[in-house]
Amino acid sequence: MTAEPLPLTGERTVPGIPEENYWFRRHEAAYLALRRHCEGATVLEAGCGEGYGADLLAGVACRVIALDYDRLTAEHVRRAYPRVGVVRGNLATLPLADASVDVVANLQVIEHLWDQHGFLVECRRVLRPGGTLLITTPNRITFSPGRDTPLNPFHTRELAPSELDSLLTGAGFRVETLQGLRHGPGIDDTIIDRQVEVVLGGNGWPDDLLTEVKAVAAEDFVITADDVDGSLDLVAVAVKP
Repeated sequence: MTAEPLPLTGERTVPGIPEENYWFRRHEAAYLALRRHCEGATVLEAGCGEGYGADLLAGVACRVIALDYDRLTAEHVRRAYPRVGVVRGNLATLPLADASVDVVANLQVIEHLWDQHGFLVECRRVLRPGGTLLITTPNRITFSPGRDTPLNPFHTRELAPSELDSLLTGAGFRVETLQGLRHGPGIDDTIIDRQVEVVLGGNGWPDDLLTEVKAVAAEDFVITADDVDGSLDLVAVAVKP
């Protein structure tokens, strides 16, 4: 049975939509960079969304469990990505046993949660000793500059690099790396603002901008420890001692 595409929510990124390609490739770049930590591992993706990321990780992992609270999302992932195991559950209380997975992946999710510390404590609980937490989130300093409350109505709390570091250490993790994702030389930095103008204006996509957005590839983004404060997204790898 062919899986029907999930409806757009205004926040969830899905593959195969030309107008969404910039955001999809930006997220894909993080998955591709982090999946080496999943080789041969039992992986929980906590907050799997459309499921494409869990499927990418399944290409190298021993087993991937994709967790999402939404019933429609869970059913879609089960149909679309048969090599991924699917569990419905709440991120506030992960439905897994203590020390049952090697890796928890949480990409572009923590900014949606009200109890971020409690969620990280749950991640630590389900990880085996020496297990790894992979986490990405928008950098508050660049995503909602000059604000304590997010511009994005779907976000509850966005984090600066130092805040993410403190959250992870406060939940009992050792931060192995904290880097930033940013545009490489192939992307014009105005591409975000120009997309926002189109969406807010409601007048349709100019052909030249749509062509530019469709051409973006995961390889056009870089992840580096240089100037993390100025990055677009934060990319952290943390370990349970």
